[in-house]
Amino acid sequence: MTLQEKINQDLKEAMKAGEKERTQVLRFILAQIHNREIEKRSKGQEGALSEEEALEVLNKEVKKRKEALELFRRSGRADLVGKEEKELTFFGGYLPEPISNQEIEAAVEDILKKGGRDFGLVMKEAKARLGSRADGKILSEIVKAKLGKV
Repeated sequence: MTLQEKINQDLKEAMKAGEKERTQVLRFILAQIHNREIEKRSKGQEGALSEEEALEVLNKEVKKRKEALELFRRSGRADLVGKEEKELTFFGGYLPEPISNQEIEAAVEDILKKGGRDFGLVMKEAKARLGSRADGKILSEIVKAKLGKV
């Protein structure tokens, strides 16, 4: 079952159960995936998203919500903090298990051993290897730390 099929199935279940908030979030996710498909078609590519592309869409939305959550916490908006946290829990079931920092460090060290010393190139290679399982912010910090030691 693909990610989109699972989200569609969960949407139907949420609608039947009368879970309004979950229904809204799942519809939003499907709309974002659909918008990405339209964007691909407008560039002359095949419209259907791969699993990796669908996960990228989800990761982008999770990142937006985490940033919003941080802003709401700093500004003392407890009502919005609760809303964002709840929405993040709905996203969590569709994302793969995040990779550990040790695994990220091992991959970065391997790239550096092969001769990569440029930050951008190391990041690009690490993203290609680790995919959407690695948090970009953590990856960036680890690469900076490792390049500083070299």
